[in-house]
Amino acid sequence: MARISTHVLDVSAGIPAAGVAVRLLREGRVLKETATNADGRCDQPLVENPEPGAYQLVFAIGAYFRARGVESPFLDEVPVHFTASAGQSYHVPLLVSPWSYSTYRGS
Repeated sequence: MARISTHVLDVSAGIPAAGVAVRLLREGRVLKETATNADGRCDQPLVENPEPGAYQLVFAIGAYFRARGVESPFLDEVPVHFTASAGQSYHVPLLVSPWSYSTYRGS
């Protein structure tokens, strides 16, 4: 079954990023709001059988790092824009520190 999923890794500490608020949007409409679990993953797919088109994942990274004691993280919200094709699954990991991030299409 096709789906969209994600996980977040805190590369500055070498741990999964637990408690990161995540929003999935399509055409400006929020499809799902959730948070990462202790393993840095969302407990369920963000959406199953996604329609083709443009999506946006928004990660509340600033709040995560402030809760970990980082006074002034450079990043606040990290938006990841991507396009989904019919029948395809998309796993979108976020590797993050208070100062940088990277992402890719995972499996």
